[in-house]
Amino acid sequence: MFVRCAYVIILMAIYWCTEVIPLAVTSLMPALLFPLFKILDSKQVCVQYMKDTNMLFLGGLIVAVAVEHWNLHKRIALRTLLWVGAKPAQLMLGFMSVTAFLSMWISNTATTAMMVPIVEAVLQQMEATSTATEAGLGALELADKGKAGELPGSQVIFEGPAMGQQENCDRKSMCKAMTLCVCYAASIGGTATLTGTGPNVVLLGQMHELFPDSKDTVNFASWFGFAFPNMVIMLLLAWLWLQCIYMGFNFKKSWGCGLERRNNEKAAYEVLQEEYRKLGPFSFAEVNVLLCFFLLVSLWFSRDPGFMPGWLSVAWAEGETQYASDATVAIFVAMLLFVVPSQKPKFNFCSQTEEERKIPFYPPALLNWKVTQEKVPWGIVLLLGGGFALAKGCEVSGLSEWMGKQMEPLHAVPPAAITLILSLLVAVFTECTSNVATTTLFLPIFASMSRSIGLNPLYVMLPCTLSASFAFMLPVATPPNAIVFAYGHLKVSDMVKTGLMMNVIGVFCVFLAVNTWGRVIFDLDHFPDWANVTHIET
Repeated sequence: MFVRCAYVIILMAIYWCTEVIPLAVTSLMPALLFPLFKILDSKQVCVQYMKDTNMLFLGGLIVAVAVEHWNLHKRIALRTLLWVGAKPAQLMLGFMSVTAFLSMWISNTATTAMMVPIVEAVLQQMEATSTATEAGLGALELADKGKAGELPGSQVIFEGPAMGQQENCDRKSMCKAMTLCVCYAASIGGTATLTGTGPNVVLLGQMHELFPDSKDTVNFASWFGFAFPNMVIMLLLAWLWLQCIYMGFNFKKSWGCGLERRNNEKAAYEVLQEEYRKLGPFSFAEVNVLLCFFLLVSLWFSRDPGFMPGWLSVAWAEGETQYASDATVAIFVAMLLFVVPSQKPKFNFCSQTEEERKIPFYPPALLNWKVTQEKVPWGIVLLLGGGFALAKGCEVSGLSEWMGKQMEPLHAVPPAAITLILSLLVAVFTECTSNVATTTLFLPIFASMSRSIGLNPLYVMLPCTLSASFAFMLPVATPPNAIVFAYGHLKVSDMVKTGLMMNVIGVFCVFLAVNTWGRVIFDLDHFPDWANVTHIET
């Protein structure tokens, strides 16, 4: 039976890598092939496609749709950038910080698609200002967005050809750095929260599937405590690396000195202010979405914080049973978005005109189903379900046990070396495959291996989950890379050269995290009872 299950996994792996049919459609193959190959009956397979973890992810996606729908993410981004300042180094750090923060809560793709036009507008305005300064105009001339090349003096002959080439080269490098920083920050930021990116949700689901007794070992609070410091360190190292390779550690250039630098900063600041003004005042709907968002995060953190009793223990925990999970919170807040009004209800019944009385008393809600249906990526929900079905098939068919036995010789290899090698393997594999598909394929194998050699499964599964998000080298590796590449500032060679070091930085940071504070949070030094085969069977 396990050979038949292995055949299905290999077939799906090939289809996921080559994308001969859509990823979501490939994810439905267990629902067809497991019953036909007598691995699982249809009822057992189909129930895997809408588990607690899927509901958590779906709730998170609906909240993200509300944030995007009311442009709250753009307001947060622009406000932060205005606060950070417009010097090149500060601006890059500002773009990266905002992108990473937004990517923690909304999709990496949506964050990048919103941030790159802002970056592009700032770069074009700085280019226009530089051209004006070089032409000897002496004063700042603001150009319309996208009209930088039409400024007087754009065809100016420089005093020295070498100097002109150098300036042009510096500008190109700055464009590369500013656009790359956005897609990298989007991928890094998504790793910090449990719902920030697909692989994190896959890990949670696989833990529940493969180790039912692990309970709440991985929840929103514990994951955030582990992954957020890692994200901050990685973000700072990525910023330093981009500074080093594209802008150099030249204090004068990076932090801005001289007339041209001051003009550039002023131009960038003007663009950001103009974009912020276009958003208008803070609306009633934005306030309500923000309140719902804060409610979601606070309920997630306070449900079962670990160091103190959470609200779960008040009425929703009886003995070993925990009735409410992170998914319950996500769905509760998602449902609120379809109830909370987007405009202030009017209570002036006595002074209303005839026209006002015809308008319904209760205004439209923050979200409607049409918007949600269009913007939620339903394919990811199927992709997660397919992964959980595969994990169940591996367990029932005995494939997990067989793979674990084959890996018993690894007992002699130091655990740190195993973690490092497997993290590098996943980081390379995810460059040419969907990160969710990569995690789905590898995590059950790594779980079996760690169980067979007496290693805490999380010691391998945590770093490999994070490594699946490190698709930095190719434009096709992940949607944020493709969006940035489409703007034309970058060559494939630029992405490969920069991304290779980013992969090394990522794996190093994860290795550091899992061997320091990760050990304390998840007690990685001990083999847990919930991972014991005999314990699971009983």
